[in-house]
Amino acid sequence: MSGLQVAVQMDPMESIDIDGDSSFALMLEAQRRGHSLWHYLVSDLWLEAGMLRARVRPVTVERERGAHFTAGAAQLIDLGSMDVVLMRQDPPFDMAYITATHLLEHIHPKTLVVNDPTSVRNAPEKLLVMEFPDLMPPTMIAWDRAAIRDFRARYQDIIVKPLFGNGGAGIFRIKPDDENLGALMDMHFGISREPLMIQRYEPAVRAGDKRIILIDGEALGAINRVPVEGDARSNMHAGGVARPTELTARDREICERIGPTLKERGLLFTGIDVIGNYLTEINVTSPTGIQQVARFGGTDLASAIWDCIEAKR
Repeated sequence: MSGLQVAVQMDPMESIDIDGDSSFALMLEAQRRGHSLWHYLVSDLWLEAGMLRARVRPVTVERERGAHFTAGAAQLIDLGSMDVVLMRQDPPFDMAYITATHLLEHIHPKTLVVNDPTSVRNAPEKLLVMEFPDLMPPTMIAWDRAAIRDFRARYQDIIVKPLFGNGGAGIFRIKPDDENLGALMDMHFGISREPLMIQRYEPAVRAGDKRIILIDGEALGAINRVPVEGDARSNMHAGGVARPTELTARDREICERIGPTLKERGLLFTGIDVIGNYLTEINVTSPTGIQQVARFGGTDLASAIWDCIEAKR
């Protein structure tokens, strides 16, 4: 395929971790294939007279710490002139994130946006997963404090999460003898209008929280993220340690159940979280893990993702 014009909507290039960032791996692979790369921030977008414009910089990337990218002068373009846009900015999934999906709808699918902006908006991590309750541990999403207390009374040991958080921030384990649930609800609802997600605590998390990467609905790689001693969170942003792993029969069953839904909705690159036998999240906004999978000798997921993107173009 002749070189594609690829715009990457993400966080500042200066801030990325070249050894762990999935966006960086995707950019390296795109460049290796002869595609041209352009970088911009969400704040560089605007919509006027039906045209989505962006102030972009041509960029080249290299796996060299401290000198991992070179950017040219900013240029104003019609973003719809690009062949592909990778929507890779990190959450939180707030109104700014939602607005960006509305803007990108003006160019998709003529310009292929990965992942489909409509589906990203309609499928935030902790809500899409609720379409598969039989695959999950007991879970609720609620504002109602009495309902939350009743859930805690039934399951005793629970995990409390902000519905639209990311990276392990704001996640708490409330043990049966913990007296802080009321204070935690006061703190959350005092600063947020959003509901909480509450799940039964799964002791299997001590053995790891498996991140499985699906490309166009097919499971192609996985890592196990093990929480550090004294922390219930396995997210790598929160100190979790990546370990190699294999897919179990239950993992494959989960992926086969959700895969067709992901493919149908244009969610080309997703990462699901599995603890023990249970699906806990479906990550569609800015999934991570592809460098870690490659590091442990697994599938070259960056290459597989670009194979899929090129086929769709």
